[in-house]
Amino acid sequence: MLPALAHVRDWIFDLDNTLYPASSNLFAEIEARMGHYICDLLGCDAEEARRVQKLHFHNHGTSLSGLMAEQAVDPHHFLDFVHDIDLSPLVPDPDLPRLLAALPGRKLVFTNGDAAYAGRVLAKLGLSDSFAGIHDIHATAYHPKPHVSAYEGLCAAWEIDPTTALFAEDMARNLVPAKAAGMTTVWVDNGSEQGPGTARDHIDYITHDIVAWLRFVEES
Repeated sequence: MLPALAHVRDWIFDLDNTLYPASSNLFAEIEARMGHYICDLLGCDAEEARRVQKLHFHNHGTSLSGLMAEQAVDPHHFLDFVHDIDLSPLVPDPDLPRLLAALPGRKLVFTNGDAAYAGRVLAKLGLSDSFAGIHDIHATAYHPKPHVSAYEGLCAAWEIDPTTALFAEDMARNLVPAKAAGMTTVWVDNGSEQGPGTARDHIDYITHDIVAWLRFVEES
């Protein structure tokens, strides 16, 4: 295994567009469902719903956080609706379960989605037995990544020492608090985020494909 990672005891992975390729395009389905939800909630057209959704995302970290803060939306009702999507575009990688199992230590999922949806995705990817647990948006008290409290809560709930943890995520901005806490960071640069800007001192490793990176770790 890569000697530089010999200290890692907890391997933490984002879910969407990290454990599967962004080309699966599940977020297009989720965003469409969000649009329908907001249209029904506000009685507006699709264009206004998209404006509200993006505004909430940028101002609050997730569209849900904004809807909860400004429209008093029930998070369970919202998440059940927007995650009711077709998972058939997901194609399991037969090597991924083995590569995860080979990592020395505990594996966790840290997601701004909910555990029910994450469980469905993991099952479709053949990863139901690959993780010790899922730390979801309910567990963060609806303070999503990159809120610092989400990372503090993750570490407290799972008794994680950040200096012996690694976090892999497709959104570079979500790696900033992880690195500040002492985690090793992996940016899955697969096109789901335009880029981390000019500053990259919070990123230790960059890959376009988490499976390829895990093979590199195993073989180094």
